[in-house]
Amino acid sequence: MSISRRAFLGTAALAGLANRALAATVDSKTGMPMRVLGRTGRKVSILGFGCGSRWLMYKDEDKAAEALYKALDAGVNYIDTAVSYGNGESERRLGKFLGKRREEIWLATKIGPRGYDDVMRIFEQSLERLQTDHVDLLHMHHLGGEEDLAAILAPNGALKAVYKLRDEKSARHIGVTCHTDPEVLAKLLEQADLDCTQMALNAGLIGNAKPSNVRGYEKCFEKVALPVALEKNMGVTAMKVLAQDKLLPDATPEELVRYAMSLPVASAVIGMPKLEYLEQNIRIAKTFKPMPEPEMKRLSRRLAAAKKAEIDEFFRRHIDACDACGRQLG
Repeated sequence: MSISRRAFLGTAALAGLANRALAATVDSKTGMPMRVLGRTGRKVSILGFGCGSRWLMYKDEDKAAEALYKALDAGVNYIDTAVSYGNGESERRLGKFLGKRREEIWLATKIGPRGYDDVMRIFEQSLERLQTDHVDLLHMHHLGGEEDLAAILAPNGALKAVYKLRDEKSARHIGVTCHTDPEVLAKLLEQADLDCTQMALNAGLIGNAKPSNVRGYEKCFEKVALPVALEKNMGVTAMKVLAQDKLLPDATPEELVRYAMSLPVASAVIGMPKLEYLEQNIRIAKTFKPMPEPEMKRLSRRLAAAKKAEIDEFFRRHIDACDACGRQLG
């Protein structure tokens, strides 16, 4: 299934789903806009707190805790981590810092193995580090190409394991993340019974692992995988919002964050290695007004024309890791 963004928005049923995904209420205590995360029914903040390499750049744990608590106090409740972030260090920090605030948040983690036994074993270690008996969302991390898809779907693969964990309610909801191949992600979303997905959604339309398949604006998550997820009423979150900072300075951080939040997603998950970036993005979220569609098209076409092929090649080999300069990355 492949539906262009224009055709997608012009289809009455899917347009209705997009409008539902965009509907927001403002939390009366914090002023943070909240959206429903698809079929989970849970309201989450339109700004998500990424706990990957950017959060781990706070080498002082007190500073890392300060950033987390500042986000929570501002109304951010979507907290995103993974086993691979610092080889478990991100999960360990969250387990140490959250304490009684655990029930305030939507806690999502990600797990990389593709075999049933490995998923079950490593997920138990995640729960121990997080000091909890469940996560709200467990993602199969970083879907790659066709071979990876086959491994996940194998009779004793990761999909069978996450189904089991959802049945046992140690993972209340399950999903998959992908930033390299929208066509492969669309295939998995069509075939599997998943609740959520996180994909590369940004103004540069970045995200395609096949250099020979890069065709201007068509081969991107926004046009290939996002319509599939919305048609199935899945909870969608955006990542790579700033494309690892590579869309700057051709666009401002505010333009890029506003673009992502203007898509039919529940939350834009961003890594913020400095408090000033966190404060900036909280302000953007709390004053958010959707970017008009003509402005979104102009921005995406300009950035994609200048950047897409180059950055798609970068993401084909990308592994989330610290950026030594400490800039705002998403």
